[in-house]
Amino acid sequence: MKSGLEMEGVTIALEGTALISVTARVPPGEILTVMGPSGSGKSTLLSYVVGAPLPAFDARGAVRLGGRDLSGLGPCARGIGLIFQDDLLFPHMSVGANLAFGLPPTIRGRGRRREAVAAALEDASLAGYARRDPATLSGGQRARVALMRTLLSAPAALLLDEPFSRLDAALRETVRRFTFDTIRDRGLPAVLVTHDAEDARAAGGPVIDPFGQPMDPG
Repeated sequence: MKSGLEMEGVTIALEGTALISVTARVPPGEILTVMGPSGSGKSTLLSYVVGAPLPAFDARGAVRLGGRDLSGLGPCARGIGLIFQDDLLFPHMSVGANLAFGLPPTIRGRGRRREAVAAALEDASLAGYARRDPATLSGGQRARVALMRTLLSAPAALLLDEPFSRLDAALRETVRRFTFDTIRDRGLPAVLVTHDAEDARAAGGPVIDPFGQPMDPG
């Protein structure tokens, strides 16, 4: 059985101008970086892969995950997690409640759900933070909570949309290393879009431009 995330002939255009043209396969545990300037359509590519194409764009091409064709499936049915620039934690919920929000309905019972949240906090070096208000966390802590919330939903692949761009230099390297190490440890195929060469180098996988051509991030 085929594994990993595949994009075959994925093309995205705006008013007749091609922005994206990618054919690539991302094996489990590998991070493919699509590198290009702002406005080059990178985020639109992720929207298409996750099953939420933007109506202003003409998007087409095949997306497969674990050999399964995802055509016609919406975001909830695709099993793909998406990490944004902003952490998007719910301000009215505790850290633990934010994490519990990501749990699938198959994890039932308060005890099991508390255990899953506690394990995620332990993995993120945030043990004991379940009752904390997200507003009291540092930027790096919030980023780790956002990643763990997505992982608790048990995605089969992960997409990262400039996830480190709002972190200062001191936090960026730490959060980046935690994120990439977690992806590799869990064997998830991942696609990172960025304009930052440091992000591309740290990801450690192949780097392509928006038209699928190999790049050297320098």
